[in-house]
Amino acid sequence: MPALRKVPTRRVSFEESLRDVPRHFAGDGDLLLSHLFAAMSSVFPDGEDYFVRSVRRFRDDITDPELRTAVAGFIGQESVHGREHRALNARFAELGYPTRTFERLTRRALRFRERIASDRMNLAATAALEHFTAVLAELPMTQAEARDAIGHPAVRDLFLWHALEESEHKAVAFDVYRAVGGTERMRILTMKLIRVGLVVSMGFLVMVSLLGDRAAWRPGALRRSWARFKLSPIMQPEVWHALCEYDRVGFHPDDRHTDHLVELWRAELFGDDGRLNGILSGSAA
Repeated sequence: MPALRKVPTRRVSFEESLRDVPRHFAGDGDLLLSHLFAAMSSVFPDGEDYFVRSVRRFRDDITDPELRTAVAGFIGQESVHGREHRALNARFAELGYPTRTFERLTRRALRFRERIASDRMNLAATAALEHFTAVLAELPMTQAEARDAIGHPAVRDLFLWHALEESEHKAVAFDVYRAVGGTERMRILTMKLIRVGLVVSMGFLVMVSLLGDRAAWRPGALRRSWARFKLSPIMQPEVWHALCEYDRVGFHPDDRHTDHLVELWRAELFGDDGRLNGILSGSAA
C-alpha cells in the first residue's frame, strides 16, 4: 500500500486544550457557526461507532491483505474520533449546548436503522457518509477562511486532525462495500436519501440548539449571523456538486485527488515539527 494510502491510528488527546473553549467559539464569536459545529460534533461519536460496526461485520469476508490492513486502521481512527468528540461534546454541554441530548438521539436513530436494515445496507450508508465527511474535510484543508470559521484554536485543531484522517481513510468503507458485492443501485440510492436527510436533520438540530441560546433572541443577532453564514465556505455550490459526484456510476472516492492535502497536513500536524505532536501519545500503522 502506498505511504499516502496508509491509515495510521494516532492516539491523541485534546481534552486539556478544550477547557477554555468559550460559549460562542466559532469565527469571531459567530452565533450560527458555533451551533452548527457543536451540532456536527454531537453526531460524530455514535456515528463513528456505527461506521465501525458496519465495516467490522464484513471484516472476515475481506481477502485482500492491503484492504484488511486499511480496515484495521479505519477502525482505530474512527474509535479515536468518537472518543475525542465525546470530550469536545462534554465541554459544549458545560457551555449550554444540548450535545448530550443530540448524542442520545443519534444513538437511538442509528440503532433503529441497524435493526430494520440489512448489514449491506448499513455498509452502503457508511460508505455514503464517509464521502460526505471527506468532502467537508477538504474545506479546512484547502481554505484558510474555512479554518478561521471554526474559531477557537483547540476546536480548529481537533477538526483539522479529524479532516486529515477522514481523507486518509475515505475509500476504506467504499472498498469494503465493493469487495463484498454491494451494487451500484443500492450505493447511489442510499446516498440520494442520505444527502437530503442529513442536511434536513442537521438543520433541525441547529434550530433546536439555537432556541436554547439567549443570544439568538437578541434583535438582529440571528439575521446578521445568517447573512455571514450564506457567504461561508460550506455554502459554496462546489460543495454540493462534490457530494453529488457520488451518484455517478463507476465513481470511486479516489476520483477526488486529495493526496497532496494528506501529505501537507500530515507534515503540518504530525511531522518532525508538527504542532499536534505534543498531544500525541502513540501511533500504530
